[in-house]
Amino acid sequence: MTSASIIGWSHSRFGRLEAPDTTTLMSEVVPDALRHAQVEAADVDALFVGVYNNGFSTQDFQGALVGVGVPELAATPATRLENACATGSAALYAALDHVESGRGRVALVVGAEKMTGVPTARAGEILLSGCYGPEESDVDGGFAGVFAQIATAYAERHGDPSDAMARIAAKNHRNGVTNPYAQIRKDLGFDACATVSERNPLVAPPLRRTDCSLISDGAAALVVVADDAAASAPRRVRFRARAHANDALPLSRRDPLEFAGVRRAWTAATSAAGIETRDLDLIETHDCFTIAELLQYEAFGLAERGQGARVLEEGLTEPDGALPVNRSGGLKAKGHPIGATGVSMHAIAAMQVSGEAGDMQLSRAGLAGVFNMGGAAVANYASILEAW
Repeated sequence: MTSASIIGWSHSRFGRLEAPDTTTLMSEVVPDALRHAQVEAADVDALFVGVYNNGFSTQDFQGALVGVGVPELAATPATRLENACATGSAALYAALDHVESGRGRVALVVGAEKMTGVPTARAGEILLSGCYGPEESDVDGGFAGVFAQIATAYAERHGDPSDAMARIAAKNHRNGVTNPYAQIRKDLGFDACATVSERNPLVAPPLRRTDCSLISDGAAALVVVADDAAASAPRRVRFRARAHANDALPLSRRDPLEFAGVRRAWTAATSAAGIETRDLDLIETHDCFTIAELLQYEAFGLAERGQGARVLEEGLTEPDGALPVNRSGGLKAKGHPIGATGVSMHAIAAMQVSGEAGDMQLSRAGLAGVFNMGGAAVANYASILEAW
C-alpha cells in the first residue's frame, strides 16, 4: 500500500449563508481546492462527498450534485457517505483508502450542509435522527437533551461540570474571533457563558445556549493524493496515523460517560503514531456540546475520569498553553454544518501544520490531532497530521 497526503483545501465561511443548497455550497469550494492544490479537474480519479441531509432538503443523491455545480467533474466517479456528525471524516477516510489501496492517485473530498433552510424546530427533529430513535427520539430538548442527560450524569458522579463547560465555551468563542470562517467571531467572556440569562437561556438543563454548537450552512474541500504525486506539491500534509472506532448506538447499552469509542480511536491513532497526547502541538476536537469536549479531555488521557476541569485550570488548552485545543473556535464558534465538519477540522489542522492558518496560526504547530465523532461518541475518527 502507498500512503496519502493532503495537498490543498478550501473552506467557506460557516453560518446562515445565502447559498440555497448544497450544490451551490460545494461548487463554491471545489474549484478553489483544486486551484490551491494545483490539480486539474481532469486529474481527479474519484469524488468522496459528505452530506448528512436526512430531511434538510428533498434533493438527495448528493454525490452526483458535485458534477451539477462543477460540470468538469460530472463524469468523475462519485460516492456519497454519511455517518452522522462524522460524515465529513467518513468521506475523507474513504478517499484515503481509495488512494492508499492504489485504486486511484488523486481524490477530491467535499463536505457540505445547508441546515438553515428549514425551521429551527424541524432542524432539531432532523438532528435527533443521529441518536437511537426507539429509546432517545422523545428526549426533551432534542439532541441537546441527549447531551444534557450526559452532563447530568457527570454531575451526579463527579460533581457539577457547569463552570468547566462555561470555560470551554468562553475559550472557543475567544479563539473564534480570529477565524475568518467562523459563524460567531465574538469573545463572549466566561461570565456570560456561565450565567443563565435572556441571551443565554437553558436549552436543555443544565446546558445553556453557549454550551451548544450552532445550526450552520457551509462547505469545505480537500485534495488527497498519493505521496509520490505529492512530492512536487506546493504543500503536503501526511497522516502519520488515523483510526476509526465505533461504540453501541443506544446509550442504554454503555456507560455514557466513558466515551469508550473515543478512547479506542484516539489510543489507536496515537499509538500508531508513536506518541502520547501531550506530544501534540494542537488538537481540533468535536465540541458539539461543551460537555463533549470535557469528556474528550478525559478520553484522550489528559486527565483522570471526572477530573477534566483540571486541564482548563492549568491553562493547557489555551492558545498559549502546552496543547491548544480548538484554536479555530471549534464547532462552538466556527459552526457545525454536519457534513462539512470533519472535512473542516482536517483542513484547519492542515493549515496549522503548513503554517498557513493566518491570524489563527500557532507558533508551534508541527504535529496536530483531529477528533471528529458522530452521534454521542458512536462513530469516532482520530487523525494525527504533520507536514513533510
